[in-house]
Amino acid sequence: MSTKKDEAAKIRTKKKKDPKPEKKILVIVESPAKAKTIEKYLGPQYSVKASMGHLIDLPKSRLAIDVDHEFEPEYITVRGRAKLLKELQGDAKKAGEVLLASDNDREGEAIAWHLRNAITAKTEKVPIKRISFNEITPQAIKDAVGKPSGIDESKVNAQKARRVLDRLVGYNLSPLLWKKVKNGLSAGRVQSVALRLICDREKEVESFTPEEYWTVEADFKTGKGEGRQFTAQLVFWQGKKPELKSEEEVRRLMGILKNSPCTVADIRETEKTVKPKPPFTTSQLQQTAANRLGFTSKKTMQIAQQLYEGVDIGQGRVGLITYMRTDSVRISQLALAEVRSWIEKNYPGDLPPAAVEYSVGKKAQDAHEAIRPTYVEYTPDSVKDTLNRDQLRLYTLIWERFTACQMKNARTKTVSIDISAAIPEADGGGEGIFRIAGTKIVEKGFYQVMKLLASKEEKGSPIPPLKKSDALTVEKFYPEQHFTQGPPRYTDASIIKTLEEKGIGRPSTYAPTISVLLDRYYVTRSNKQLVPTLLGKMISDMLCEYFPHVVDAAFTASMETKLDAVEENRIRWPDMIKEFYNPFKDRVDEVGKTLESYKGTLDEKTDLICEKCGKPMIKKLGRFGFFLACSGFPECKNTRSIPLAVCPKCGGDIVARKTKGRGKEFYGCANYPDCDFISHFKPLPSQSCPRCGWFLVEKYDKKNGSHKGCINPQCDYLHSDDEEGGREA
Repeated sequence: MSTKKDEAAKIRTKKKKDPKPEKKILVIVESPAKAKTIEKYLGPQYSVKASMGHLIDLPKSRLAIDVDHEFEPEYITVRGRAKLLKELQGDAKKAGEVLLASDNDREGEAIAWHLRNAITAKTEKVPIKRISFNEITPQAIKDAVGKPSGIDESKVNAQKARRVLDRLVGYNLSPLLWKKVKNGLSAGRVQSVALRLICDREKEVESFTPEEYWTVEADFKTGKGEGRQFTAQLVFWQGKKPELKSEEEVRRLMGILKNSPCTVADIRETEKTVKPKPPFTTSQLQQTAANRLGFTSKKTMQIAQQLYEGVDIGQGRVGLITYMRTDSVRISQLALAEVRSWIEKNYPGDLPPAAVEYSVGKKAQDAHEAIRPTYVEYTPDSVKDTLNRDQLRLYTLIWERFTACQMKNARTKTVSIDISAAIPEADGGGEGIFRIAGTKIVEKGFYQVMKLLASKEEKGSPIPPLKKSDALTVEKFYPEQHFTQGPPRYTDASIIKTLEEKGIGRPSTYAPTISVLLDRYYVTRSNKQLVPTLLGKMISDMLCEYFPHVVDAAFTASMETKLDAVEENRIRWPDMIKEFYNPFKDRVDEVGKTLESYKGTLDEKTDLICEKCGKPMIKKLGRFGFFLACSGFPECKNTRSIPLAVCPKCGGDIVARKTKGRGKEFYGCANYPDCDFISHFKPLPSQSCPRCGWFLVEKYDKKNGSHKGCINPQCDYLHSDDEEGGREA
């Protein structure tokens, strides 16, 4: 017969046999791709979920800033994100601990702060901690989990200040533009300065007057018969740089030199040490990808995000690069040891005795180390079969730049040969100096690992085997006409470089700034150049006249410095906002009362007739550029694209069209699909080819720059922008 003691013992034994399952640790990151990679590294006791960026933010429909009480923002759950937030709150309730693992920057810190507050509002029992990492590798993730911390309130305040500042500027200036110019426009603290820079450059381009000049090259031959031939350029004429302004001057010069005795006057050899460049920062990566790969800044950051968050390389998902938003060239000691070990194994003769250190710029926040591969043994060749073309090209840039930066300097030798051509006394005497120079690598050093980033020096150029006083003969002259080039328009690379140099914006803002200008039709891309539209120029001129502080580069840079001071806990963010806002708001109110309306000033009457109601069509400016709209609106809502040329195939209108998906612009017949004629070059308005009658287009190449040409592939008509006639190609 069992006693009460025996029954109690059985219950205790049963409890021991059936313990409650241990609660999982919830890790919240920003993106699903990152979640998949990290979950693989942490194991079954962890659950990794994605917040998909900001879940809580300012509402879009109103200002939501209490300007009378310390500029306190009014946050709400982002529209469409309530379900996801509720799921994360539910997961947190069931978890034993929550680790907030959003990006380690101001925006990431704000996301973590909002999540902590939202979870705590539902349950205060679960402990919530912050973890951060610079790369998504097993060791980095485990180290971060082992050393959790609290949320950096100063960093959150800096993000809050930036968000409030941008909201106050945008939500005061944008309605003013809607009222005075047209609906759908926007102005912003950084975008308006970038627009001004682009418009100011365009004024320089438009006011530049090109001047004609000529250069002369000549073929020289050594000895008689089968002597070696090479080409050199005229660099001095009678002791001065040649200034050849016309074809007549060139012909006279060639006549003088035609039978002149020529000799090798001087041979010089110079050696130069070439140092590798430091690893990439965000702006340097965007600039290099633009120049070498033709990527837009937006595309560069999208691909870099994929490489950072994790790519399946056949052994599972691996984060291939470190965090891609950084202004620092700092490299961790662990990464230095790894790359030096790899170099010692593969290129032992090019390993410096000590690691190469690069100084961090004064303006750099240095929150993250430089952009580098997470594992240097994952060479571009080893992952080429698992990455797509664009991923591989960008990864190759990053891998080469990082690995090269820890290798020995390269050495080059340049041989420069001067050839003297005697000028007869009757023509003033003296000599003309032609020069040929060639460079070759003497010690490859870091060039050993450079393929995609290879420089001109690595390729070298052959130099003929000549000795001083060797006699030469002139075989042929090559005169070439040029025109002085004005300042170049900004490209993605050069505007980012300028913004960085002037201290405007931060690594995370460069690409979005350019995208906004393009989306608002303030700027268009033409041959990779950023060209302001008529609308962009109007907005910039208006802001420059009435709000010079807002579009002043120095003022905007000073605001960035103050945001840094907030992050460093040196100033209070409401004080910083107050100093800016009060005079700014007074100016907005004043301009709103006194500024005349520009509405309708961009509309143009046309001779075209609406095919639906017979009323005239008007050329209007829409969100994506100009279009034709019926003057009978709103009774008649007919619209159509502006005809740019006559289709040579069917006689229809050639209009601007966009591809599906990427939305790349091209030019095709409005009678599609009945007519399939397309052109990837923009038609020049009202300009037909005098030879075949097809339309002319604006073409671009590195050698000739922008030039006109016939779209007909069977027609060789081609001429420059400055010629009225034409010449055969």
